Amino acid sequence: MQNFSHDLYIKAVNPGYTLDGISNVGEMLEIARQNPDAPPISLAGITVGYTNSSGNYTALFEFPEYSWFAGETILLRLASSPEHELAAATYKKTLAMSASLSLKFGDETLDEVCWTGKSDCYPAFKSATPTTLVRNLATAKFERQPDYIPVYDEKSYYVETIDEPSEELSKPSQCKGLEFSEILSYYDTSKSEQFIELHNYASEQILLDGCQLKYKNKLYPLTGIVKPDAYHAYFPLDFNLTKNPTTSNTIELIDTNDDIIDTLTYPNGQKKSTAYALIGYNQDGTKLWRTTFAPTPGQPNNYQEFRTCEEGKVINEATGNCVKPTTITTKSCKAGYFLNPLTGRCNKIPTLAVKTCKEGYELNPDTNRCRKIKENTGANYVLTPETYVEESSFIALYAVLAVAAIGLCYLIYEFRREIAKLFGKFFRRAR
Repeated sequence: MQNFSHDLYIKAVNPGYTLDGISNVGEMLEIARQNPDAPPISLAGITVGYTNSSGNYTALFEFPEYSWFAGETILLRLASSPEHELAAATYKKTLAMSASLSLKFGDETLDEVCWTGKSDCYPAFKSATPTTLVRNLATAKFERQPDYIPVYDEKSYYVETIDEPSEELSKPSQCKGLEFSEILSYYDTSKSEQFIELHNYASEQILLDGCQLKYKNKLYPLTGIVKPDAYHAYFPLDFNLTKNPTTSNTIELIDTNDDIIDTLTYPNGQKKSTAYALIGYNQDGTKLWRTTFAPTPGQPNNYQEFRTCEEGKVINEATGNCVKPTTITTKSCKAGYFLNPLTGRCNKIPTLAVKTCKEGYELNPDTNRCRKIKENTGANYVLTPETYVEESSFIALYAVLAVAAIGLCYLIYEFRREIAKLFGKFFRRAR
């Protein structure tokens, strides 16, 4: 057998189910001890209790001073369970589908098990699949069993009879199972719109008589009945809630034994006609509160991020205000025109004229002019080589010719008489 830190340990737990229209079927707690053959042990000071998902602790059963554990197991059942007669003792507060159970001796925790689905806890129970968490003694771990039958031994537990009557057991807290779920402080036209909402997360109804609200150091009594998983809206008549406090305002829910059951703190920043509501839980199990534009007094909470706009207007998510919707119109142009995005005007679509050339000519793409088509197949034209003479050669030639001409003219001028005589003789002979 697995060794535990104490002789007592939790063997099995079942939160109860609604089957064939009957509620709390199967709800029970089974406590065992490691040495059943040992002499009876005193249970005085031993308490069984549970902590719900909101962190509130409820003492289910406290063993009386002269109670003894004489057998192997002690079976405890819910008083309203159909099987309550087959139990060593009963308790009045039902277990939740998501909670933590502990076995304590004073402030010392002897054993515990949780089924919240978080951290090292087992998954929460599901109403559609009834099961029981049962301890595997070989591993000390719990396993789910759908058809577990607990052991009821009427001789395993007894309360010793003494001459002096034992003290009356303290009754379980009457208001536990309630939590704050919504508040509206910033009313629109009348303070009668203000309300504080409570939610019963337990599986049995809660009588509010004796429960109180504490606000600004004053107590205000509650009355009525809140059914399981139902909501109760309290509209204050004897006091006014601060509409939009400059600092956080606190309201406390006080039990019949003066314990604080739950605390609600609503911060600065409240808006007209909005509620501050519990809309769920964060991943770490803490409560998630948000401002909602859809107050629901006495009903499940509804989160609405923006206000409802009147007909013809829509919400501007950037400011949260209602504005008229803007319609974007696109200007259209007639055929042959296009919309200029720079000016917003219609401009004529330009037509690209293509110049044509007459036969035998082609369009020069560089000058956009027509030029004659040249064909050279090699048969029609003979290639004529072109020679290149530098310009300086021509200049020198011209200079030589000029000098020669000047010299010739000078010789003719100097020998003009002789030349004349020579031509005279030539012509005379010729006669």
